[in-house]
Amino acid sequence: MRASVLAIAFIHQDVTTRLVFPIGHGHSMRMSNTEVARKLRRNRTWAEKLLWCWLRDRRFNGYKFRRQRPMGRYILDFFCEEARLNIELDGGGHGVPEQRAQDAARDAWLATQGVKVLRVWNSRLRREEQAIKDTVFRVLQERAPHPLPEYTRSMGEPKKEG
Repeated sequence: MRASVLAIAFIHQDVTTRLVFPIGHGHSMRMSNTEVARKLRRNRTWAEKLLWCWLRDRRFNGYKFRRQRPMGRYILDFFCEEARLNIELDGGGHGVPEQRAQDAARDAWLATQGVKVLRVWNSRLRREEQAIKDTVFRVLQERAPHPLPEYTRSMGEPKKEG
């Protein structure tokens, strides 16, 4: 006998994602945050793909980021544990008053956990790429400084031995 299936659609950023919950046969209707995060990792938006290209594999001055990381009842888009920084990509759905209120409540809860939230509109990613990278780098350096890579130092600076 086949189990019944309940499909629920929800909006994450500006993409509608369908989550399917098996009913019966010992399955629960509710997916864990980890399961939801895994589904979100598989169904990325163009903006998430672009930002992940910048951040993955410690490409951003050695800072390690995780995508779609569960924290409490929330799922963080791009989280750096070392700097306690969460970068949230916001699509058009985040401009409506109800969603803005939910985002504010979420950001307030994350602040109580020591997490700084940096929100970036999807539409800005391509137009203002360098400004966004500069902002992310500045916030990371403020919260968990890393030494600058050798190639960024001026030619007159002596190399560090050791």
